[in-house]
Amino acid sequence: MFHIISYILFLSISSYITIDVGRRCYNAGKYYLEYIIHDTNLCLTINRILLGCYYLINLGYIAISLTIWDKVNSMEQVLAVTAVRIGYIALILCVLHYINIFALYFLKKNLTIK
Repeated sequence: MFHIISYILFLSISSYITIDVGRRCYNAGKYYLEYIIHDTNLCLTINRILLGCYYLINLGYIAISLTIWDKVNSMEQVLAVTAVRIGYIALILCVLHYINIFALYFLKKNLTIK
């Protein structure tokens, strides 16, 4: 019973985080990409590709996370296991976000030098 509760809690929270963060990064990323690249069509294409990759990475992590779930026997363990899994998702998103920002920054730097 606790196992199912932890699955439902994890899936609902991780789905909300994935969709909300993806939407926010997509909307804010348009302006950042236009600042760097100065081509509206290319910016839109890159932004869509980044959003698609973002969703695929998150769905993959969520699926893998469900297969290696710890045994849950109490409500305390439900909260602990779910919090750890959600924390991993938040860390992964943070790292990916900063990698994208730095990669695009260095891409702009290299494009303006040449």
